[in-house]
Amino acid sequence: MSETFRALMIVDQDGKPKAEFRELTREMLPDHEVLVEVAYSTVNYKDGLAVSGKGRIARRLPMVAGIDLAGIVVESRSPDWAPGDKVIVNGWGLSETEWGGYTRFQRLKPEWLTRLPEGFTLEQAMAVGTAGYTAALCVDALEDWGVISADGREVLVTGAAGGVGSTAVSLLAAKGYRVTAATGRPETHDYLSELGATGFVERAALAEKGPALQKERWSGAVDSVGSTTLANVLAQTAYGGAVAACGLAGGMDLPATVAPHILRAVALLGVDSVFAPLAKRNRAWATLAQHLDQAHLARIARTEPLSALPALADDIVAGRIRGRVVIDIAS
Repeated sequence: MSETFRALMIVDQDGKPKAEFRELTREMLPDHEVLVEVAYSTVNYKDGLAVSGKGRIARRLPMVAGIDLAGIVVESRSPDWAPGDKVIVNGWGLSETEWGGYTRFQRLKPEWLTRLPEGFTLEQAMAVGTAGYTAALCVDALEDWGVISADGREVLVTGAAGGVGSTAVSLLAAKGYRVTAATGRPETHDYLSELGATGFVERAALAEKGPALQKERWSGAVDSVGSTTLANVLAQTAYGGAVAACGLAGGMDLPATVAPHILRAVALLGVDSVFAPLAKRNRAWATLAQHLDQAHLARIARTEPLSALPALADDIVAGRIRGRVVIDIAS
């Protein structure tokens, strides 16, 4: 009989998605070319929605949850990968249309894999995870747009105490930018100051509907909240500035006008981490390897066992998690 291993799966229960632990065998995994022994995964906001049942993330059931993973190649039918290679996977539909990382083993398509960057352990790579990798994509996008500078206006980070926000604050500060953090949790101010934030904005001030054009404050911003928060950030961005938008924790709507775009030449830069091409992925990980302070990374993340996932899912959806949570798949 094949060896079994534990996985957290989203299954159908009376027409509704429900998370439960199940035993799998390798033969039950998808027939993709590369078999990876998963060492670590993470808890992202999307994972919280899927596991808690508060959002329909999985588009087909049953589905192994977990939108990212880090592990070691065990078997490969691809010439690009060999047993022993250390790899990470972010996005590519994991936990939505493809089986994800909350499992001891997973079969994956070779083009989904990114080689573990030098300077990172597998655990550290998942301390960064999809959230940190997304933050790096946002920082790269703002720098490519050419609107932020060390001697310029402040750069705003919304949802600053979360996974994307914490990493964005650390990266931007390390690059010499003046960072303002928007958060609804005053108790995180010391933590964010340690990461490099020099100013703070209350989350509630950005969550209330405001005028289409407001006082110009930010040369650029990283926004993981969306909705009214993003509308206000755009309205407060200075002439020629840009906002990198990567999340919708506050909602999918955007109750804004075109005024900031046509009167102040403000750009809204959409940042996608799921299907980003390999060149952007490699650049983002290079940005992280060069500029993410290892001490900050240790401050941002903590590690929890696979069994803790159901409770952690509720916590991240409720906004009770600071920074990043790494999941030790073997524990």
